[in-house]
Amino acid sequence: MKRPDAWKKRLTELQNRAWEVEKIRARLETLRREGFDRKRPDLESMRKQMTEYLDRIQRRAEEYEYLTHSCAKGSALALMEAFGLGNWDMIRALSPFPGFGMTGGICGGVTGGLMVIGLFFGSDDPENYEGNGRAMTGARTFVSRFKEELGSILCPQLQEGVIFGRYMDPRASEENFRAFQEAQGYEKCALPAGVGARIAAEVILGG
Repeated sequence: MKRPDAWKKRLTELQNRAWEVEKIRARLETLRREGFDRKRPDLESMRKQMTEYLDRIQRRAEEYEYLTHSCAKGSALALMEAFGLGNWDMIRALSPFPGFGMTGGICGGVTGGLMVIGLFFGSDDPENYEGNGRAMTGARTFVSRFKEELGSILCPQLQEGVIFGRYMDPRASEENFRAFQEAQGYEKCALPAGVGARIAAEVILGG
């Protein structure tokens, strides 16, 4: 793990954050009405103010994870909003992706980020192999950086090594689910959603 002390500090901040739920909900309602592609961003301007944009994307991914209770939706929503990509069908399709259906698989902060990397670098033409290649290159960079930052891309290892100190497995039983909620799971699981969105944005912007 690259910055364990920084992530421990971020977890504490997330745990104690006063979440402005109505403001977050209102922002998503605007996206629902107007769509994600209402305004294409100026990528060059974003690159010139890289840190500011990355900070905003990370914060919004955390907020959207908290509101939706989904790390996959949180990371994807922040990125789709920032880059004017995708639609709400894609968000619905991400419903089972936290931990690959909470089976102990890949974290939703990774799958949400990968989906938007595919939207950005890929192509509508299924035989555009150059687009596939660009997306694969972006994906490899993204996954490598995520592992470097948090130590793993797998939900159980992130929960044990970074977030809770153990694997909560909240979908295994009602008892586990209550324990996850009592441990402020939705607050703390905003961490990988935010980190995933930030790294994916960095890859998209060429940083």
